[in-house]
Amino acid sequence: MIRILHTADVHLDSPLKSLALRDEALQNTVQTATRAAFTRVVDYALAEGVSALLIAGDLFDGAERSAKTAAFLTGQLDRLMQADIPVFYIKGNHDAENPLTGEVSLPDNVHVFDGRGGRRQLGETNIWIHGVSFSGRQAPDSLLPKFGSPEPDAVNIALLHTSLAGSQGHDTYAPCSVAELSAMGFDYWALGHVHKRQVHATSPWIVMPGIPQGRDIGEAGPKSATLLTIKDQKISITEVPTSAAEFLELTVDIGGLETDDEIRSHIRRQLQKVAEDLSAEAGLIRITLTGQTGRKWQVLRDQDSWAEIIAELARGTERLWVEKVKFDLTEKAEGADSKSAIGELERLMAEIRDEPAFAAEMRELLGTVTGEIPTTRRSGLLPSEEASESLARSLSEGGAESILAAMKGASE
Repeated sequence: MIRILHTADVHLDSPLKSLALRDEALQNTVQTATRAAFTRVVDYALAEGVSALLIAGDLFDGAERSAKTAAFLTGQLDRLMQADIPVFYIKGNHDAENPLTGEVSLPDNVHVFDGRGGRRQLGETNIWIHGVSFSGRQAPDSLLPKFGSPEPDAVNIALLHTSLAGSQGHDTYAPCSVAELSAMGFDYWALGHVHKRQVHATSPWIVMPGIPQGRDIGEAGPKSATLLTIKDQKISITEVPTSAAEFLELTVDIGGLETDDEIRSHIRRQLQKVAEDLSAEAGLIRITLTGQTGRKWQVLRDQDSWAEIIAELARGTERLWVEKVKFDLTEKAEGADSKSAIGELERLMAEIRDEPAFAAEMRELLGTVTGEIPTTRRSGLLPSEEASESLARSLSEGGAESILAAMKGASE
């Protein structure tokens, strides 16, 4: 029985993005999270005595030069060399632009496939590792023609950094289809590039392991590497947890709770459960309060205080930090009175928001404010006219809700 560990998209020293980073107790954990995740991969490889480590691209994050990153990486790979564990590595789009990729003297146990492609036998086993690296930052065409034929009567594993037929949020690189991969004759495709784990096929195996360490709430959930177990030339796989810090989204229904004590107790229990189930060292959590409650307007009126209370409850678990608190509460039917002065104000504000003149004024005001933001940041925040309109409407709705919360919260 032979076991091989497959990872990709390590993005060493890529910064994590979260409002929770303002917490000093959390900063060291998140600043070293990508390194800690790769260390976990190496720790597992050593503990389980795997026969090889596969890295399917984007070991580095970008063009920044860092001697500390080089020293860290060399040290981790050297640990594997001391245990006679070979590493097979292909360069992805981020690696191709990183100067360290060509300058770091990697230990002798690391084989880096070049852009021409190639194959290597795994020791004295009947397993062959094939791979093709990116030659430059872009790979607009398929890299499949650069792969040679699989070795007959052997287990053939191929490393490829690819967006496949395309994936939301990822640039299109080395495009190809699952059907094309299946027809190549390899037993396992060790993919990289798309940060979400997905098993695209099982015969042959076509596996995108996902990023080993999420970097923002858009990469929420536990992250992992993939362990291949090969017995009698048949492959099975399992997930191996790798996250040092995990981004999480939690919806807490406070419907039916009518006192602050009840709400706090319920949130505390939910957070404790999340902390107990967490596989990473730390969790960065985005919480949304939902439900129908008579406390809606008081909670919205005091939402800054509630955000601080929830953050403190999270810190009390010693494993969770709040990334953001959102409120999506509904009012009890008997609490609504469209004939009251407040109800009339609510109706008028809704009508005004739908007026074209108001919408145009909001867009103009938003344009003035965002004009003070650097162009690169502004294009990320508002990539399109639709995004500008959506943000303007969201801000106007939020403002109206704040006014209602101040009035209704005080009157109940």
